[in-house]
Amino acid sequence: MIGARLHRARKAAGLSLRDLGENIGVSHTAVSKYEKDLLMPSSGQLIKLSKALGVRAEYLLRPISVEIEGIEYRKRSNTPKLILNKITADVYEQAERWEELLQLYPQKPVPDFKLPESLPQSVNSDEEIEAISELMRHEWDLGLNPVSDLIDTLESRGILVIVSSVDSNNKFDGLAGKLGNKPVIVVSENWPGDRQKFTLAHELGHLVLAGRLPENMDEERACNLFAGAFLLPRSAVFEAFGEHRHALDLNELHMLKEEYGLSMAGIIYRAFQCGIISEGMRQRLFRLFTQRGWRKVEPGKAYPAEKTWLFSRLVYRALAEDYFGESKAAELLGLSLRNFRKESKLESVSADTYQ
Repeated sequence: MIGARLHRARKAAGLSLRDLGENIGVSHTAVSKYEKDLLMPSSGQLIKLSKALGVRAEYLLRPISVEIEGIEYRKRSNTPKLILNKITADVYEQAERWEELLQLYPQKPVPDFKLPESLPQSVNSDEEIEAISELMRHEWDLGLNPVSDLIDTLESRGILVIVSSVDSNNKFDGLAGKLGNKPVIVVSENWPGDRQKFTLAHELGHLVLAGRLPENMDEERACNLFAGAFLLPRSAVFEAFGEHRHALDLNELHMLKEEYGLSMAGIIYRAFQCGIISEGMRQRLFRLFTQRGWRKVEPGKAYPAEKTWLFSRLVYRALAEDYFGESKAAELLGLSLRNFRKESKLESVSADTYQ
């Protein structure tokens, strides 16, 4: 039955029952019955539905197999419902492909996510959050150097990362949830890399700090602190700026941003958190950024956005291992078989290729 998928696709397209009915030449009552699985559209109507909604007919026919639990968006309060519907549909589409791919593997190709056993049961201060960020870096063998590819770092520890290409008009950063027992973090493809990195680290903060904060501590603020400290450790801040400064040069901030992937504004805040600059100086710098329009777009070359390669890599690995054929690989990658063959220019090389 197609009801649940049809409802999700219609919401994502921003169409009312009446709008969709007019597009395919049926009444809004008929569309409502389709969504409630009280009536099945004909094959011709199914094709019209898929075209009107911008999805493949196979999408509507495929049963819903996953549920993402505990979805929490990082968004602005005025984010339109239409945008959230589109993002949710995109996330579910990618999550379903993830689930199908994982089930096709005879053994788990992705490790289970585990928090370090040495994490404290409770966290009561900013100082302890700083310490936890350092502990996570130590447990993950990151040292104190910049994390060059945070998506790869998270995926290698069992966190699924989905990059959404939905154009949210700068009103969506990311979201977190769970696919079965696997944490899922979603980030927007449309933000520069420094903003992506902060969102990823912020959502990691939610995973790490969950159930450890007192009721009177703001969890969002705590996760922001964790994110900044995880991306730019305190020792690196002191190494870059010294123990106390009366001024910061914009070139210093930009070069440190290029090195660690934290925004210039975020670096200013880290300098303040570490006691290197005063509250007055922090406010003056932020006023300067606001006056020059740098709170939205910072000066200099934009930090490159990150990409996720794990899903595609696992599709090609499964194809090479004969877990499935080209048709399934193309379907999982969201491509027609023709386009898959066109884009897949390299070939698998088996041990007996040259025998």
